[in-house]
Amino acid sequence: MLAPPSALFDVHRLVPPALARVIASQRQHKTAVIAGANEQGRRLAERISTNQLLGIRFAGYFEDRSNGRLDGINRSEVLGPLRQLANFVKSQRIDVIYLALPMSSQPRIRKLLDDLHDTTASLYFVPDVLMFDLIQARVDTIGGIPVVAVCESPFHGFNQLIKRASDIAFAAAILLLTAPFMLAFALGVKLSSPGPVIFKQRRYGLDGEEIVVYKFRSMTVTEDGAEMRQCAQSDSRLTRLGAFMRRTSLDELPQFINVLQGRMSIVGPRPHAVAHNELYRKLIKGYMQRHKVRPGVTGWAQVNGLRGETVTLERMRARIDHDLDYLRNWSLRLDLYIVAKTAWVVLKGDNAH
Repeated sequence: MLAPPSALFDVHRLVPPALARVIASQRQHKTAVIAGANEQGRRLAERISTNQLLGIRFAGYFEDRSNGRLDGINRSEVLGPLRQLANFVKSQRIDVIYLALPMSSQPRIRKLLDDLHDTTASLYFVPDVLMFDLIQARVDTIGGIPVVAVCESPFHGFNQLIKRASDIAFAAAILLLTAPFMLAFALGVKLSSPGPVIFKQRRYGLDGEEIVVYKFRSMTVTEDGAEMRQCAQSDSRLTRLGAFMRRTSLDELPQFINVLQGRMSIVGPRPHAVAHNELYRKLIKGYMQRHKVRPGVTGWAQVNGLRGETVTLERMRARIDHDLDYLRNWSLRLDLYIVAKTAWVVLKGDNAH
């Protein structure tokens, strides 16, 4: 789903093709085979064949299933059944073996490991858990024991520092530039209708913890209960000034204070009211995974036509799909793209009310 300039590129794509060929020519090429011509085996073979910087030549698959049961595999790529793998590796001086067999094939895997102990080839296991719809999948070790991340935040290590530093810099700059306008809006809200200037509402933040989010009050009510009605176009609860602020998103300027507090980020999944969270987490699979990161003032869903009221379950599901895409593919470049596109969307006034 994610298509614009973003994190949808591997590091090797940053290297010019001519330079990539020079680097690859200086590396000692290794020959690899894959045990298992299934989906993860095919995807791995494709990555090996298209990435010159790996310095690996893909020789073929070993698979017990007949050719008629193999989809998307050239018959010439299947070198034989699994029982012939060890002898082939020794006779053909294969350097690397990737075991792409399902984890349910434990007896076959144990037999292969026993047979391959008598070779010098490097051996890697490609677990089929990585074929599921994962969020920031990666491999780590805990006290020497390998573990696979199935759902993780993209913000760890250096990425976490980059994200927080950019949030502080952007939020501080925006608050300084808009301070006179914020004072004017605060006065306008106070004079236009009774009630507080700042509307505070409980929402879910990082790791699903409750946070308080600030906005300029744009309605005659300040709902924050177990049941809440989303703001719709021509909503009778909107004040005249509130309608203008919501149309231009100026009511959300106080959320940059939330960013400085560390409760929110400039870019991330938009926070929903607690009542809406409790409703949709039961209806949409993976809904709570969006809380692996801080909620954002703007987000990937909002710049893709999913801003404003979510009238149907399908529309909310589409918003969540975009939020999870953002988690899978985060980069600072993507954040900058979303910030720039947000300015354009706000100027156009798409789905704003």
